[in-house]
Amino acid sequence: MAYMDSLLLHVCCGPCSIPPVTLLNEEGRHFAILFSNSNIGSAEEYERRFSALKRFADDRKIEVREDTYDPASWEEAISVHAGVFPLITGSCDHDRNLRLRRARCGACYRFRFERLAETAFSLGYGSISTTLSISPYQFTDLLVRELDQAAKRHQVTGDFMDYRPYFTQSVQQSRELGMYRQNYCGCRYSQQEAESERKAYKSMRESGQVQKEGREHG
Repeated sequence: MAYMDSLLLHVCCGPCSIPPVTLLNEEGRHFAILFSNSNIGSAEEYERRFSALKRFADDRKIEVREDTYDPASWEEAISVHAGVFPLITGSCDHDRNLRLRRARCGACYRFRFERLAETAFSLGYGSISTTLSISPYQFTDLLVRELDQAAKRHQVTGDFMDYRPYFTQSVQQSRELGMYRQNYCGCRYSQQEAESERKAYKSMRESGQVQKEGREHG
């Protein structure tokens, strides 16, 4: 049962959900989870992430709703901004790639938050939020903008919460729980970018150019 003062929380994966769910429970918030992630590049990867989240949520008796997995619609929504844009510190194309990646990720957020806000309104939830903000690899300003705009379009409230201070905690706790983790955001472009960045920073470390770089997602 949904209530107008309740929250529908968009969750990207199990590990990233741990601190947000814990904090919302401690605050006594009435909330449910929506798994709306058509950006995930393969059905197999999608199922692995959803299953990990579902087990965690079921253990804590939290309602999980699953949106339709529709990668074709997601691809169409971001098609104008599609491409692989690795961000390598010091590279000549870093600034260009950053601009292009922001555009692509913004379109991705827009697609998912539109589904989130539409679902929230149809079910009677008064506000929406997302766990994407826990990742230091996401664009916080774009998350805030797209969440608020989607909320306004569907007459709900955008309740953005910045979970970045809990990122390390989410990594540690998910490892302790033996939860499935991934090292890229989800789409096929981010997977290729993560692989390119790890390879580049490995080469730079071996040559003594950097001490440690790379990425670790949920």
